[in-house]
Amino acid sequence: VPAPGLGGGPQPEPAVMARLAARSLLLDVASFGGLAVAVGERGHILTSRDHGNTWTQARVPVRALLTGVHLVDDRQGWVVGHDGVILHTADGGETWELRRWAPEEEKPLLHVWFRDPERGFAVGAYGLLLATRDGGATWTEEPPSDEEWHLNHVAGSPAGRIYLAAEAGNAYRSDDGGETWTALPSPYEGSFFGALPLEGDEVLLFGLRGHLYRSEDAGETWEPVETGTEASLTCGLRLRNGSVRVAGLEGTVLHSPDGRPPFVLDAHEDRKGISALAEAADGSLIAVGDFGVRVLER
Repeated sequence: VPAPGLGGGPQPEPAVMARLAARSLLLDVASFGGLAVAVGERGHILTSRDHGNTWTQARVPVRALLTGVHLVDDRQGWVVGHDGVILHTADGGETWELRRWAPEEEKPLLHVWFRDPERGFAVGAYGLLLATRDGGATWTEEPPSDEEWHLNHVAGSPAGRIYLAAEAGNAYRSDDGGETWTALPSPYEGSFFGALPLEGDEVLLFGLRGHLYRSEDAGETWEPVETGTEASLTCGLRLRNGSVRVAGLEGTVLHSPDGRPPFVLDAHEDRKGISALAEAADGSLIAVGDFGVRVLER
């Protein structure tokens, strides 16, 4: 299926190069090896090769709000965003090619994840799930259900399962690489903004008003985790040493040495919302959000 919106009709406007792009609203960040990539408003894509200390803005063919980034390796990467945008880099973020642009559909994409270089998923509003099996050359709509809940996040587990976190208490799991999806019993009716698979069948699910849940059976049953906050939780990360961070609005960061309770609550002084976390090659913890991009931990 050819990418919508890339024919002979109107073409998108490129992102504006901004001196203070690293302080603009950024919504997602990813790292692989020595490369880190952050994305956000007005088509901003920033790259760092020094563990998040300095950032360079890339030239990007769209100025839509960019919401998700995934690095397959230190060369291949994918970015999604509003207007149904899908962007690809094959040179470590130096240049970006527009693979999909569909503003007429009015279905923003919210997150992207690749299981391997060939098999990937982009999820978004109104139940939109786009899947590729050929390294992003073609994308097909493969909704996980007949409902049109916003799909906020897609994540893969070390055990090979794939999870979707969605609005209105909905979550889904695939045990066959995304060919079929199972709706999971929900512990909460509010929106989930992310899933964080851990070892085996352990998984965390988090979202509105500080709600955090943990499952040891791949989402069949859930136990609430005390967070000590009502700030919405937007992102989670398992570090290479096995410790876990879950972060969100009001500068909230929750810490656990292994992803099990108790989680220790920390709040950064300026209380600005955190949208996403990534671990740099040197172990630094990079955060993006209302403040742009910063290093939280060394």
